Amino acid sequence: MRMPAFEIWLRTMGVSLSVVIALATSPAGLAAAGNQAVSQAPTADQIVNQLQENGGVFPGFRRNHAKGVCVSGYFESSGGATRYSVAQVFISGERTPVIGRLSIPGTNPYAWDDGTPIRGMALMFLQADGQQWRTAMNAVPFFPVATPAANYEFLKAQQPLPTTGDPDPKKLAAFFASHPTANAFRIWDRTTKLSASYATVQYNSLDSFYLVDAESHRYAVRWSMVPEAIADGRAAPTDQPDFLAADLRQRLSQGPLRWRLVVTLANPGDRVNDAAIAWLADRRHIDAGTLVIRASQPQSIGVCRDISFNPLVLPRGIEPSDDPLLQDRAETYAESLRRRLRDESRQHATTVAPSPSTHPQ
Repeated sequence: MRMPAFEIWLRTMGVSLSVVIALATSPAGLAAAGNQAVSQAPTADQIVNQLQENGGVFPGFRRNHAKGVCVSGYFESSGGATRYSVAQVFISGERTPVIGRLSIPGTNPYAWDDGTPIRGMALMFLQADGQQWRTAMNAVPFFPVATPAANYEFLKAQQPLPTTGDPDPKKLAAFFASHPTANAFRIWDRTTKLSASYATVQYNSLDSFYLVDAESHRYAVRWSMVPEAIADGRAAPTDQPDFLAADLRQRLSQGPLRWRLVVTLANPGDRVNDAAIAWLADRRHIDAGTLVIRASQPQSIGVCRDISFNPLVLPRGIEPSDDPLLQDRAETYAESLRRRLRDESRQHATTVAPSPSTHPQ
């Protein structure tokens, strides 16, 4: 029997994004659980270990966003961002090849698509000058937390108890009580309709970056991929575990899919280093061009299979902000890749190992 959506999420949450549930407990319980808060930034090894503790280990797959599909196409610049950045990808009329991945969060590559409203889009832009731009976006308005320590605390609070298979409600309640943005994220999750398609949702960078122009002026920005496809109002299937990939194949059989890259410039005073705070809609927006997805492939054989979409792989003209989650994400992605490569190495060693009868003694 398939688990309820919230239970699936609590067991397969992402590195920086998790679906949360409302829990209440006594003040004494909140205080006892709150005393276990994490005070120092965790290592990537600790984060990935915790992901595996919470969601399980699936050798050969990513340790987060394990279920996904590869996509490929190109980005065509409108020229709208050229005054803000010298990155080649933004030159007017420039067509840049793109390899990407659409996914859902969690460690389980066999999870049902209706277990979470979150969808992810990761892209690698292959500039003609040899430089790359990699970005990992999510279809959410903000992160639940702003720091690696808080993120690790959240992950630990969601670890299933061996006696029940569920998280400790006191630890979760204590976390929500001390992190209001996580509670705001819970409200977003509970009021967001499940999308029936990867193609009809907006993907956001969440973290902030800087565009850098030819005079070395820096502009704090975030970006979004805004879909041209419009949701048709149909509900997401509840009897099909893989409806997102099926819908994507069906749509691509009728032609390419398109998103507009919209760059949002910060206002003075905006919290550039806090991904848990969404910028208001009155910010200035730049239409930087169009992403065109032309094909998809299963992730096991697709072009994205061995790519780590490290958000700190940036070309000249785009720089990271001092958002602490950026470095945390980059290091965690690298650790996930190292573990996948070890999985493959062990599998290969097992496959090619000689039989005991022929092995020299």
